[in-house]
Amino acid sequence: MFYTILIIFVLGYICIALEHPLKVNKTATALVLGVVVWTLYLLGGPGIYEFTNFSAGFDAFKAAHPDVAHPFIDYIVNHEMFDHLAEIAETLFFLLGAMTIVEVIDRHHGFRIITDLIRTRNVVKLLWLLAIITFFLSAVLDNLTTTIVMISLLRKLVSDKKDRWFFAGIIIIAANAGGVWSPIGDVTTIMLWIGNKISASQIIMKTFVPSFVSLIVPLIFTSFAMKHKANTMPEIDDCQKSMVPSWQRNLIFCVGIGALLFVPIFKTITHMKPYMGVLLGLGVLWIITEVIHRKENEENKDLHIAAIISRIDTPSILFFLGILLAVAGLQSAGHLSLLASGLNEAFAGNFLIIDVVIGVLSSIVDNIPLVAGAMGMYDFPMDHPFWTFLAYCAGTGGSILIIGSAAGVTAMGMEKIDFIWYLKKITPYALIGYLAGAGTYMLMDLILH
Repeated sequence: MFYTILIIFVLGYICIALEHPLKVNKTATALVLGVVVWTLYLLGGPGIYEFTNFSAGFDAFKAAHPDVAHPFIDYIVNHEMFDHLAEIAETLFFLLGAMTIVEVIDRHHGFRIITDLIRTRNVVKLLWLLAIITFFLSAVLDNLTTTIVMISLLRKLVSDKKDRWFFAGIIIIAANAGGVWSPIGDVTTIMLWIGNKISASQIIMKTFVPSFVSLIVPLIFTSFAMKHKANTMPEIDDCQKSMVPSWQRNLIFCVGIGALLFVPIFKTITHMKPYMGVLLGLGVLWIITEVIHRKENEENKDLHIAAIISRIDTPSILFFLGILLAVAGLQSAGHLSLLASGLNEAFAGNFLIIDVVIGVLSSIVDNIPLVAGAMGMYDFPMDHPFWTFLAYCAGTGGSILIIGSAAGVTAMGMEKIDFIWYLKKITPYALIGYLAGAGTYMLMDLILH
């Protein structure tokens, strides 16, 4: 059953990749895949624990509940699955709140504040400008929120779908690269930071330059690929200019962006999960919009958040749910632990190669369990090169495939980007950037030591 689960995951992965030729929505495939992986795990019975590290917890559960008819199933459903679902729910609530805030800003034409400042109609300059903004914004917010904001902004600037996909691919690379060098920019860096594996100062000092290189190298190559393109920035419709008063537009933009920027501050002060900060910001923004529009007529009812929520891309959230469920099933069934152990044995003594391989693997499966597994396997001291390089590799490696990171999955859902298209058009640039940044880190580590 252990290998059956792995085969099913690979088949599901292929179906997601071939969404357009098969004409089967990737969300449906992801949901089925997530449920089937867990079902096969349950059918595998206690024998599957020979591949996992959870036998101690299961034995303790059996001893504490001797009257349970099916202890294995009860343990999986009420403990492992429940714990994973709680973690997944945190991500989904965060995504839902952030997407709603961005949609509210968009409906009030708040992004006009930024689009009006971007005067260039040169495609290459626009590509660089959006990438650099994404890179630094991702370090302040996080790569997931930044991707949502920048994809929404991109829709205002680039009209052609395929050109927008290309820009979105660079935004994914930039968001993941920007999230690496900040302790709050990516879930994996947060894990390492909270777990006392890295310090804020060292992660910035050691990974900023490699992360920047991992963005600049793809930008240089893509600049040559895009330089022949015509201007793509559309004119803003005059009717859009008069729909919302400028003071409302500016207020909603400032409150919305301020709410997103407040999330890491709220987390630092309260130590609560990031989704709590997003929900707080959404609630405040909701109250403000209700007060602003309370005396307006029915023509502006679509500016109320109650109406805006219906516009949220629910299929992309469900797709995210299915993928995370499937990966969580692989983690519980022991596939990822076995993978981590195999890496340790294959590359014993060379932690830099292990980090590079983990980075590549993070483009296939979620980087969170891979990093969690590495944290449990190794006992290096704080700020050891293994940890800082792991932060770089796990973060930027997810850009190699579009479903390798939260930023990629979000962009895929928002823009309906085809997996195969991304593999052909963006993956080579992302891989070159990833290897260039990794080489830069190794060179810096060699010089400094």
